[in-house]
Amino acid sequence: MIAPQPAKSRAAIGGVITTDLAMLLVVLIWGANFSIVKIALAQIPPLAFVALRFGIASVSLALLLRLREGPMRLPPGSLWKLVWLGVIGNTVYQVLFILGLSMTTAANSALILATTPVMVAMMGGLLGLERVTRHVALGIALALCGITLVMASRGLTLSRQTLRGDLLVLAGVVCWTVYILGIRALGSGFSTLRITTLTMLTGTPGLLLVGSHQILSLGWGQIGFGAWLGLAYSSLLALVLSYVLYNSSIRLVGGSKTAIYSCVTPVVAVLVAWPMLGERPVPLQGVGTLLIIGGVLLTRRA
Repeated sequence: MIAPQPAKSRAAIGGVITTDLAMLLVVLIWGANFSIVKIALAQIPPLAFVALRFGIASVSLALLLRLREGPMRLPPGSLWKLVWLGVIGNTVYQVLFILGLSMTTAANSALILATTPVMVAMMGGLLGLERVTRHVALGIALALCGITLVMASRGLTLSRQTLRGDLLVLAGVVCWTVYILGIRALGSGFSTLRITTLTMLTGTPGLLLVGSHQILSLGWGQIGFGAWLGLAYSSLLALVLSYVLYNSSIRLVGGSKTAIYSCVTPVVAVLVAWPMLGERPVPLQGVGTLLIIGGVLLTRRA
């Protein structure tokens, strides 16, 4: 006879399954966000777009936190931790990514971003914040092989012309890794919503400052409904909802098992770009997709 699982164990398994479903939703939102943002950027300059989306997201999160949890009280000694997490994970990361993307190809950027799970596993293991098991290491390697096939089929190019942009995107990956591990290291005195809101609020002023010159010169009357819709999607879904779910997963199952989902995002981006932008996928991308899915399933194995 098989002994029944304790209630606490069943609750933990249920929590992990819920987190997996939540991360799948995040992947769908972020994958579609590439095409939606690309369409919106045809009418809104990039730095202005980033500044506006973070401004909208910050106000929305602050109102949501106020309604759900009341005043923004902080545990003693936590303010500066949240400030540097917000600056590193939002201000610096976003600026490095936007500038890097403008100097390199989209394929290069996506491949470099897909190294995030490796960076999180290595740095987290060295700091003692992540437990890198055999399944995690093998799953990450498998997913990276898959993402390399997907992006190579889209025209991956490594050259001196793209080196500067590649290095900026890589520096952005380091910043995002620090943010993930910083969230992981925070104590239990914060809710996920509170952490997400406060790091967003501390990271947004720098983005508003960087994008202010483009915002001031923006022709508001020339922006179409589709661009405004894209800005709303990128702010409320790709930032507010996705960041809350992402940070919740980090705190529940760890940074490595959460970051592995970033390998799936380009796959969704390819599928969404087919009907929206007319970018038809090729058979090699299908092989890469199977490797990525296998890697994610192996990494998230209990």
